[in-house]
Amino acid sequence: MNLPNKLTIARILMIPLCLLFLLVKWNMVAAVVFLLACLTDFLDGYIARSQNLVTNFGKFADPVADKILVLSCMAVLLYQRLLPWWVVVIVIIRELAVDGLRLVAVEQGVVIPAGQLGKVKTVVQMACVVAAMLMLSPWVVILLSVAASVLTILSGAEYFKGAKDLLLQ
Repeated sequence: MNLPNKLTIARILMIPLCLLFLLVKWNMVAAVVFLLACLTDFLDGYIARSQNLVTNFGKFADPVADKILVLSCMAVLLYQRLLPWWVVVIVIIRELAVDGLRLVAVEQGVVIPAGQLGKVKTVVQMACVVAAMLMLSPWVVILLSVAASVLTILSGAEYFKGAKDLLLQ
């Protein structure tokens, strides 16, 4: 197993730890674990591309790990009333829609590449989660929630625009 895939697995293993710290209200520790997990997300992709270590496992597991990390933390933060419900709903709907589109595309033998907007969306979602974990000013959390929501919607629309020929078949 190569280093990028090990980093992805490490990120997956950090998720329960991050959630545990959130649930016992050790938010500062949870934020540190979350940021370490985010760092592995950056590193695994960078190393895989720069060292030509891209694998099918990595192509599948990396985005799944990101979604589980962000959505599970968002769910706990929503439960703790540290994050607005609408940002979580928007993220869930977008992820379900895009994953459904990817399944249709795979069945047709088409790969829809992730766009730059999707990468920016992930970074802003992660910043939103950290702001909520650290209980920063409510205005900071709301601003990041709005930005994350807008980017989530736009990146989802970008996926569907890229697949319009597939959808019109």
